[in-house]
Amino acid sequence: MWSFFARDPIKDFNYELLPENQEKSGIWTLSRGKRKTTSEPVSVFVYEVSQGTEEQTQLAKAALKRTKTLRHPNILSYVDGLETEKSLYIVTEPVTPLAAHLKLQAEKGGASDLEVSWGLHQIVKALSFLVNDCHLNHNNLGMWAVFVDRAGEWKLGGLDHVTSDQGDSISLPPPKVINPDLERYDPPEGPGNDGEKWTGDVWRLGCLIWEVFNGNLPRASSLRSLGKADRFVSLHINVSPHYCELVGANPKIRPNPARFLLNCRSPGGFMNNSFVESCLFLEEIQIKEPAEKQQFFQDLSENLDSFPEDFCKHKVLPQLLTAFEFGNAGAVVLTPLFKVGKYLSAEEYQQKIIPVIVKMFSSTDRAMRIRLLQQMEQFIQYLNEAAVNSQIFPHVVHGFTDTNPAIREQTVKSMLLLAPKLNEANLNQELMRHFARLQARDDQGPIRCNTTVCLGKIAPYLNAGMRQRVLISAFSRATKDPFPASRAAGVLGFAATHQYYSVAESASRILPTLCTLTMDPDKNVRDQAFKAIKSFLSKLETVSEDPSKLAEIEKEVTASAQTGGSAATWAGWAVTGVSSLTSKLIRNAPAGSEAPPAENSTTLQPAAGPVTTNTANKGVQQDKSDVSFQRLRPLEVTFSFTPTSRNKEGVGLASDYNWDGAEGKSTTSDLFILVFAVRENRKYISNNHAFTPSGLSKAELAKKKREERRKELEAKRAERKAAKGPLKLGARKLD
Repeated sequence: MWSFFARDPIKDFNYELLPENQEKSGIWTLSRGKRKTTSEPVSVFVYEVSQGTEEQTQLAKAALKRTKTLRHPNILSYVDGLETEKSLYIVTEPVTPLAAHLKLQAEKGGASDLEVSWGLHQIVKALSFLVNDCHLNHNNLGMWAVFVDRAGEWKLGGLDHVTSDQGDSISLPPPKVINPDLERYDPPEGPGNDGEKWTGDVWRLGCLIWEVFNGNLPRASSLRSLGKADRFVSLHINVSPHYCELVGANPKIRPNPARFLLNCRSPGGFMNNSFVESCLFLEEIQIKEPAEKQQFFQDLSENLDSFPEDFCKHKVLPQLLTAFEFGNAGAVVLTPLFKVGKYLSAEEYQQKIIPVIVKMFSSTDRAMRIRLLQQMEQFIQYLNEAAVNSQIFPHVVHGFTDTNPAIREQTVKSMLLLAPKLNEANLNQELMRHFARLQARDDQGPIRCNTTVCLGKIAPYLNAGMRQRVLISAFSRATKDPFPASRAAGVLGFAATHQYYSVAESASRILPTLCTLTMDPDKNVRDQAFKAIKSFLSKLETVSEDPSKLAEIEKEVTASAQTGGSAATWAGWAVTGVSSLTSKLIRNAPAGSEAPPAENSTTLQPAAGPVTTNTANKGVQQDKSDVSFQRLRPLEVTFSFTPTSRNKEGVGLASDYNWDGAEGKSTTSDLFILVFAVRENRKYISNNHAFTPSGLSKAELAKKKREERRKELEAKRAERKAAKGPLKLGARKLD
């Protein structure tokens, strides 16, 4: 009667078994499972009492007990368990049998030597823990007792036959009684030997190493032949002598697992490599000093490319996130974080990386902010518009008013990537307000120049009304800038956005502005002005000859703003422009640029060749000429156009811009490349230092005119005084 009301304990079990991918593991059936409440993946080892013998049931209960009580990072992690009259369940972290893992890796080209070295390191460490710390013998070590988790780390399982070296009250049957095929893994000396307590497990460790590199062990005599394991000799990984000690016929010379691990970690040893060193550091990262962590993360970026992908995703990434969240690691984690992010799916990136990035933008650490801006192209595609406008843009705009010129420069360039995701208010109002202030008031000429270029590139995203109010006035202001590169940027800005101006505006506002630049003291500005004038004149001539073409020519004047995906050529340029750092441009500078001409010289250094922008590949291919460039001590970045020449201030000058006047289009899809630089403790040319065609600066010319005017007024005053004579007392002046 009571059995009728009794509840089935399986119904209260908090885990659900998935029917697919069930595998046999000794007396156990390994199944995939998940937690019912959170759907968290797990592995479930199931033993059916009705299908086993009494000895097997005894082993299953012993395994449940050992798995529950033994806790070590390299031993299979116990999560939950259940014992009923019908079944036994052991719930562990999600794992895959080693044999299945190696088979899968073989299909991909084989497991890397780094992965195998770290995996064996973990198994030997777990065995050393059992033998030396717990005084236990595993008695069942082999491929079937090793499992691999999601990070690719090897875990020791198969605890069915674990016994105490001091004697157990309950004796367990040896593995060969349950499975006769396991007899070939027994050591040759038999159970009653004179060796140490670990000799049997160490022998089986040698069998495991042999099978990892050679597959299934056919017979014990095969252990004498290293087979494929001797490839480590060619890789300068000295495992052969240590392996031979494990499978030696004399049990007395077999090393303790701890000593074997120490031998393999010696210089030139199998387990002495950067991957093992990094893994060991990550295991102890919580007790490391801050300086050690900083150095580790700096070196980690160089090694990540050789690390297994699963290890980077499930082992390195959590540590990077933890280091940023709780360890105050700062900007040093950004480079390895974005490297690991390449292995994630879009959904995983949104869940793990984006929340951290959003939090990083609110940081007051300048190093953090500038690295985020420099590497924005690596994560911009994962940012949604809501996050950009509400959580990121409000923090980014503070960079426009930063006292550090490098921060202002990177902030301007970041707008190329953020503009397609900005809403109406942020793009057409807030951003334009900052651009107007930078272009008119910033004390650094290259920043003003950069702002002009960026405005020309984001013009397609502005609404029609804002384009009408902003573009002509902004580019006209740039043409009056004392910095030559800014004036050239204003000219190229007009050319790049020619489709947004009506014919009337071209004739009455743009051409008069461009014509004044035909007398500019800088030859490069004059050259660009002539080319732009020819283009606009060609448009006017076309309408004059055929007025019916006016509507077609002005069709984009009032066109609506483009979306982020509608400007593929711009997007390709933006990614390249933002990533072109100073060092890269120095390496790719045209030959001869190390001896630039004077700023106001009418002759320019010949360019080595034009920069070709390949929008299909989203990259810029530049001339690879290698030149020596003596950098100043402070930060130095340069502004350049396509192609690049340099004046004495280190600023790139626009030259050889190809414009097809007949069609009114640019023959180069990307008009200019942002490369901006600021030199510390050195100011660029101010308004008073701009030169006039007479050879005098504006300040000198104004002073000369004031002096001439003063002399002229004094002369006229003297003439009037001489003609009328001195005034008498009480007389009234009539004129």
